[in-house]
Amino acid sequence: MKSVCVLGNGQLGRMLRQAGEPLGIAVYPVGTDAEPDSLPIRESVITAEIERWPETALTRELASHPAFVNRDIFPRLADRLTQKQLLDQLGLATSPWQLLSDAKEWPQVFDTLGELAIVKRRTGGYDGRGQWRLRREDCLTLPEECYGECIVEKGINFSGEVSLVGARGRDGKTVFYPLTHNLHHNGILLCSVALPQPDAVLQHQAESMLTAIMQELDYVGVIAMECFITPEGLLINELAPRVHNSGHWTQNGASVSQFELHLRAITGLPLPQPVVFAPSVMVNLIGTPLNDQWLIHPLVHLHWYEKDVRPGRKLGHLNLTDSDTARLTDNLSALVKQLPEEYADAVRWATEIL
Repeated sequence: MKSVCVLGNGQLGRMLRQAGEPLGIAVYPVGTDAEPDSLPIRESVITAEIERWPETALTRELASHPAFVNRDIFPRLADRLTQKQLLDQLGLATSPWQLLSDAKEWPQVFDTLGELAIVKRRTGGYDGRGQWRLRREDCLTLPEECYGECIVEKGINFSGEVSLVGARGRDGKTVFYPLTHNLHHNGILLCSVALPQPDAVLQHQAESMLTAIMQELDYVGVIAMECFITPEGLLINELAPRVHNSGHWTQNGASVSQFELHLRAITGLPLPQPVVFAPSVMVNLIGTPLNDQWLIHPLVHLHWYEKDVRPGRKLGHLNLTDSDTARLTDNLSALVKQLPEEYADAVRWATEIL
């Protein structure tokens, strides 16, 4: 039996473990404070569900592990400065940006980037945390410790957000899912929609961009690329070197899920092009307790993470897939009654995409 150790034991590690069982792959999600001697590290392929980790006995041992896939790529993409530098190096479209080193730079920043500045921590910010939307009149409200530790981007007027989840094998073969449309609420992904036949022009552009990134990095496994849709085409917002929230729909809407695809890629198993047979919708369950009434609806697949319920926390997700679009939208509309009120707008949005 093949074995894989996943650095990080959150929901992504959990879903990788679930995907490994039918393949005969034993997957061990581990926290960074785990004891190295308690794990089959030497016989395992090593992957990660997190981009940054503290120095511990485990991470020190993994730092020199020859089978830690993408080990040196994680820190490069976890830092928004070096991630943006990579995109610029490859000539790939991204929002105009610069390092924010000193408060004295603000006049030049607004002169160069325009009236809205998006400040992002170089490391550690996610789900809307560690980000600020600032205009000239409020730029000096930024905490002092941010200078040197943040980049600043031009605020983009975009018509939609999409992500591309793809994978690359050890032999350089690449496969991709259709572009996923994403809706965020307070900086957190609320809902995703994937169609079997996406916009061909945008799909081609996204695949070309992500292929260039994977080839440059000699990347192996699943990676996600988030983009803004603009009149000029796609702008890359962020990269995530791992399985990704916006790819969760693939668990029930594709012949091979993103979790299985990642395990196949890093263990050297065949990497077929996943078949997507019907439209899919993923609804993130954020800060809302488990409700077995969700399961009344015949299309609902519940994925619950067994976490403590807290506001703003991702606790699980619901996947719905059906080739009958009317039945899919009916199930979504009926589901709204068992969800918090902010989901009504998300379901309307999803229905429009479908």
